[in-house]
Amino acid sequence: MDIATFHQYCLSKKGTEETFPFDEETLVFKVLGKMYALTGLEHEVFEVNLKCDPEYAIELREQHPEIRPGYHMNKKHWNTVEFETGLNDDLLFSLIDHSYDLVVKKLKKTDRERLEQM
Repeated sequence: MDIATFHQYCLSKKGTEETFPFDEETLVFKVLGKMYALTGLEHEVFEVNLKCDPEYAIELREQHPEIRPGYHMNKKHWNTVEFETGLNDDLLFSLIDHSYDLVVKKLKKTDRERLEQM
């Protein structure tokens, strides 16, 4: 998956905004202000940090060398995923969805209800 497809897919998700909270090179996608995906635009290899259930994260890392503990993130809850090196798009879309869903699940009830109305 290329960065344009990733960008478009993330922006298609309810309540998502793109931000640059750290610097001009780190693109962050948030749902109602909570981060679920980030990537460094200056890197040669297109990689994305995605939130992940800890048990599922271990399983993914064991099955796919393109998925590693999250770079500069909590390694228990985040994976760094190489997007252009062999993982199929269906898996990549599902990993984005999983990250988004985990963040939505942790939102306050009022925020989840607001998101449903969008």
